[in-house]
This record gives sequence, structure tokens and C-alpha cells, in this order.
Amino acid sequence: MIRKIVTASLIIITVACSNTGQEPERAVVARAGERVLYLDEIPSGLVIQGMSSADSISAVQSYIRRWARKELMAIRAEENLTPEYKDEVNRQLNEMRNNLLIYQYQQQMLIRNMDTTVTDEELQNHYIGNLSTFTLTVNIVKALFIKLPVTTPDLDRIRRLYRSSDPDDVKELEELCYQYALRFEDYDEEWIPFNQLLMEVPFESDNQDQWLARNREVELRDDKFVYFIAIRDFKARNTVAPFEYIRGQVKTIIINNRRNDFLQKLEDGIYNEAVRSNTLKVY
Repeated sequence: MIRKIVTASLIIITVACSNTGQEPERAVVARAGERVLYLDEIPSGLVIQGMSSADSISAVQSYIRRWARKELMAIRAEENLTPEYKDEVNRQLNEMRNNLLIYQYQQQMLIRNMDTTVTDEELQNHYIGNLSTFTLTVNIVKALFIKLPVTTPDLDRIRRLYRSSDPDDVKELEELCYQYALRFEDYDEEWIPFNQLLMEVPFESDNQDQWLARNREVELRDDKFVYFIAIRDFKARNTVAPFEYIRGQVKTIIINNRRNDFLQKLEDGIYNEAVRSNTLKVY
């Protein structure tokens, strides 16, 4: 598609576009000094399916103009920079190259050699050994949440059922909610931030902690909807986070610690090997 667009638009910029003969299989689109833009270097994503021919040509032309301006600026800069500035550029380029090489090598070694399996015992041990670091910053709850239109039939029946923990009542409640509810969320086995729940309801309170301590089944209402909330359990902010709530966080910490240890040992091993083999010499 790009080839057809470039050919059809007969794009000509202020510098000559001709093949150098060194790579005859690659079509040259533009040249700025000794710098060449080849057809296969133009991103295919520039032309999106459904674009008109005019828009496609314009997109390609715009890319080539941007390329030309950037390359011409780079050429002028290289011609006019003082030796000191050129040395600084070379120093930064060498540092960037080293950093990229190191990063890619580290990733390769991590993928090949680092064990990412974390057992439940490791998770529990790290959690118990670092309880003081796992402090909640928000109130969290296990709760049942139901949102219904105010015109819902059997509203009184639902009002009674959502307070019950009897299996038959729970089953009946689910059936009614699947039929009438706009939202029916059972977080009975999952901790969620209380604020996440509050985003769904017309709730006002200056003290969440006190409200949670005093309320278990709550009915809220506005002009269009009725909201039922059954708080099964809650943990207040500034207390220790439950293990289930931060299990993923604990695993991430363990993996990150293991990664840091692995990379440190990798670096130490390379350094010590260079010392032993006399590859490293400090004068």
C-alpha cells in the first residue's frame, strides 16, 4: 500500500531521490546529504484501512517531510558543533549503548535462569515477617451490593432476602436480582476498597470508620434507584491489611527482591571472573 501511494503521489522533496546502487533491491524515497530514507522504512501504520487516497498520500508526504527536516537539522548540527559538544554527544551515546546492552542482557538472563515460582509458604512467611509494612491506606469491605429501579416488583421481598445468609434465601435473591437488578455484586469472598462501593451509591458521611462500625445492612435511595448494601466484614485504614487483599502485592515484592538479588549476583560474578582472569586491570 505504501509503495503504491509513494509511486502514485510522485513525491519529490528538495533533494534528489535516486538509488545509490549499493542496495538496488531497496527503493530510495528521499535523500538528505548522505542520509537516505528507504521505502521499507516508512511505517505501514501510516495508512489506515478506509483512508481516502488523498489522506493516505498526505500522511506519507508528511512523514517524509518530518524525516527530511530532522535529518537536515542533524547534519547541520554535526557540522557546526564544537569538538567539546561532539565529545559530550559521543559520551552520552556510548553510555546509552552500554545501558541498552546491559538491560537486554539482564532481561535475557532473567528469562532463562530466574525462578519466578512463589509458593504459598513463601507468601505467608514474607507477609508474617513484614506485617508492619502492610498497612491499609483505605477502608476495605466484604459486601453485597444491589442496585434496583424504585419501581421494581417484589422490592419488599428483596429487602428481606438481602439480609439473610440462608442458602435458600441467597439462591432466591440471586434469581430475583438477575431478573430486576441493574447491579448485583457479591463481594462476600473478596476484599474491595470501600470507596469503590461508594462510587455506586448516594452516600454521605464524614467518618467512614464510624459508619462501617455501626452499619451492617443499609438501604439507600434516590429519585430513580434503591441501593441495598450488606457489609459482611470490614477492615479500617491504618490497620494491618488482610493477607488475601495484598496477596498479589506480596508476590510482586518477593519477585522483585529475587530479581534484584539475581542481578546483583550476576554483576558480582562477572566482576569477580574478570578479576580472576586478569581481564580487569585497574592502574
